[in-house]
Amino acid sequence: MTPGELALTSGNHTPVTKFILLGFSNYPDLQELLFGAFLLIYTITVVGNLGMMALILTDSRLHSPMYFFLSILSFLDICYSSVVTPKLLINFLASDKSISFEGCVAQLTFFVIHVTAESFLLASMAYDRFMAICQPLHYGSVMTKVTCLQLVAASYAFGGANSAIQTGNVFALPFCGPNQVTHYFCDIPPLLRLACASTATAEVVLYIFSALVTLLPATVILTSYSLILTAIGRMRTAAGREKALSTCASHFLAIAIFYGTVVFTYVQPHGSSGDTNGQVVSVFYTIIIPMLNPFIYSLRNKEVKDALQRKFRINIFPC
Repeated sequence: MTPGELALTSGNHTPVTKFILLGFSNYPDLQELLFGAFLLIYTITVVGNLGMMALILTDSRLHSPMYFFLSILSFLDICYSSVVTPKLLINFLASDKSISFEGCVAQLTFFVIHVTAESFLLASMAYDRFMAICQPLHYGSVMTKVTCLQLVAASYAFGGANSAIQTGNVFALPFCGPNQVTHYFCDIPPLLRLACASTATAEVVLYIFSALVTLLPATVILTSYSLILTAIGRMRTAAGREKALSTCASHFLAIAIFYGTVVFTYVQPHGSSGDTNGQVVSVFYTIIIPMLNPFIYSLRNKEVKDALQRKFRINIFPC
């Protein structure tokens, strides 16, 4: 029986007006150190992703569908990291670690929107690479500006739909007593444990829609990359294979990290991992991955490195 159900049976029907985000409060002696570490990570995340967006916007050689998607990916990374990290930083230093009920709803809503949109955007990026490598003669006519905008709009549409379903699924339940969230942000699994009613149906909805927004893009990605690897294997020149692999390796690495942590968090059986393990895994996809993505794409992508070198040469030697 969950704490919420215990409260219900004991007759405590006081509506919850705020939640307490326990986060990393189990480590009281490390609060200042953790604050510094996460502040540094968040700063690098914002600066790195804004830098990637600015580079793509200002360098005409990067005005292609692949880099358009990459700029949107940077925007999404800033968004969903900013939904979570600032409140976490405040809680490291504040004695009051509460968040209002409405604030919790808003945090979960915007977090699910952007994480789901990123999932589908990664699938769009995989499709773009498939067209570029496997269907090069049709690439220009298929991956037009309109198509790219439609794929981004579709990613956000899926994000909005999933967010409405998941947020409604959680907050349709009564919260009438326990309000201590064993997490550093309002996430679905720890919130369900506080509900004052059976969460069996809500858990089924969580698993079904989490699986859908994970497996549908993953199917597109795996199919695209299977065909890409087959096409690369048929290339006659080593230079051609190396160039094709260089544009795909960074994307595939980002996908593996993102989907691995999301699946571990949302698609695993309920209660199969402890709260501490869940928080550590969540740190990867909410805080670490948004910081790593600009470095993954810049350090493993020759065109991005060349664009950076051109910018540095122009700024240092303007004449």
